[in-house]
Amino acid sequence: MGFAYVIGTFDTKGAEVQYAAGRLRAAGADPLTVDVSTTDGKDRGADVSAAEVAAHHPDGPDAVFTGDRGSAVAAMAEALQRFLSSRDDVAGVLGLGGSGGTALVTPAMRALPVGVGKIMVSTVASGNVAPYVDASDIAMWYSVTDVAGLNRISRRVIGNAAHALAGIVTNEVPAGEDRPAVGLTMFGVTTPCVTAVVERLGDTVDPLVFHATGTGGRAMEKLVDSHLVSSVLDISTTEVCDLIVGGVMAATEDRLGAIARTRVPYVGSCGALDMVNFAAPATVPPQFAGRHFYEHNPQVTLMRTTQEECVEIARFIARGLNACEGPVRFLLPAGGVSALDAPGQPFWDPEADEALFATLEAEVRQTDQRQVRRLPQHVNDPEFADALVDAWREVQK
Repeated sequence: MGFAYVIGTFDTKGAEVQYAAGRLRAAGADPLTVDVSTTDGKDRGADVSAAEVAAHHPDGPDAVFTGDRGSAVAAMAEALQRFLSSRDDVAGVLGLGGSGGTALVTPAMRALPVGVGKIMVSTVASGNVAPYVDASDIAMWYSVTDVAGLNRISRRVIGNAAHALAGIVTNEVPAGEDRPAVGLTMFGVTTPCVTAVVERLGDTVDPLVFHATGTGGRAMEKLVDSHLVSSVLDISTTEVCDLIVGGVMAATEDRLGAIARTRVPYVGSCGALDMVNFAAPATVPPQFAGRHFYEHNPQVTLMRTTQEECVEIARFIARGLNACEGPVRFLLPAGGVSALDAPGQPFWDPEADEALFATLEAEVRQTDQRQVRRLPQHVNDPEFADALVDAWREVQK
């Protein structure tokens, strides 16, 4: 079953950590306490001392116990991530902390595979938790009172969190599916394509569709890195536009990194590479004044990518594909890359599309394994869905 790791700074929150461990033990789980204090490496009674965790920092414990709180917390966060990643007995993790403890513990949680139980009891869990959770399955649990001693409120809140983790680690979730999982990326303007692809795949696979909003792409690649996805149909690579141009649904620089690291069979396309996303019109940065916009709804404003931007977007994708040594097919829909990019539609711009396609064809180093194919159809045409599925079947061989 493994251990339920309970993590906190024992120099300030030792009683709370030990209390949580006791509740886990009473609920039938096997807890293991971890001290991540940054003041020094003294033994404070945890199963794993702060010194032992700090020893996992690449520069050793001296890089952690610096006497400067900011650098010490960052260094201990790195050490904890390396420590947890080196263990093969992590059934779940319960973290306790304020803002500093939350920033320290959650990076290690994010590095664990999706499906491993992760609960963070935190004073900042009622605010913007995106920086802590990102694309992982961390449950943020608001502490209500500060994590600063045990009282009638903190006992109940921490105890509830411990019981929740005990339920996770002592109850195996039935797999339920023996079909291979396929990751697909979709945006509103590529929905007809993705829907048609899923229909064509049928019941031979378990389709996992991710909304390409920045977090969606990261979530998909997190599952790829966790070996929970066996192949990818990356139809909507639009998050790259926001990364390159400066939109609000941006990928990270590591977009396509998981594909390269795992060599997972991959079929990609140019879905929604004609647009950059912003919130309400008033939020669009002033440097984009005069550009071609489309109001998707009152909260979402889309901006058409230019020829120059399409070249940079294509170069980014090409660099990512060139790093992939597994089977890769990247299909170019010459008839348009989104529902808005078609004759008579507001983002129809054949010159910008040509800049995108020609750059990809020129800069992707094509081999038997890595191929770029230009097709005459629009991305949402049924024939393009057929071609994507045919390419997906190719890369399975």
